[in-house]
Amino acid sequence: MDLEKHPQQPTARAEPDVIRASDADRDRIADILREAMVEGRLTAEEHGERVDAVYRAKTVGELEPLVRDLPAPGGSARPSAAPYAYGPEGASGPADNLVAVFSSSTRKGRWRVGGRTNAFSLFGSVEIDLTEALFGQRLTVINATSIFGSVEIRVPETISLRGSGTGIFGNFEVVTLESGDPEAPVVVVNGYSVFGSVEAKPKRGKFIADLQDRLRKHLGH
Repeated sequence: MDLEKHPQQPTARAEPDVIRASDADRDRIADILREAMVEGRLTAEEHGERVDAVYRAKTVGELEPLVRDLPAPGGSARPSAAPYAYGPEGASGPADNLVAVFSSSTRKGRWRVGGRTNAFSLFGSVEIDLTEALFGQRLTVINATSIFGSVEIRVPETISLRGSGTGIFGNFEVVTLESGDPEAPVVVVNGYSVFGSVEAKPKRGKFIADLQDRLRKHLGH
């Protein structure tokens, strides 16, 4: 009987191109893509396209190219310059006034937000959309008053939103939002509504709406 021992050859490790991707692998890549979108490295459309590719991927090799141009979560690849070009802290200036009396007033698109904005609605509606706005300072205060009318405020999901107020036979609602970026803009909404409504909420990104539409179509089949 041959008792000679033959050294065991090490098993060759499979290349990433052929290693099957696990659910944990996909979730890890999806987390990197989500953080990249929050930081502004990816647009909502790019994020949606890459997330679709993540959950279609069969191997690790298909996942890696999706984040090759992005830093790892918590990485230090952020530019040294501040991500927001704020003016002098506490800069003073006249407040912006949006008034709607038996009418409507809207401010949206790419515009520069001042430190103070007064919104007043009497039997009318005021809409303030900050999702594409440029913030000239870190703190922005919006004083909203609605009497038999409505004031609607929408902010991007990447900033902080706070506020307080009162609804008298009406609705005053501020959805609190805290950004993970300590330098992100802060919007504070104060005021009251009488037989009306004041609403301040983050505006969901397009990719979330797209996912909901796909889900509805899938369930409808």
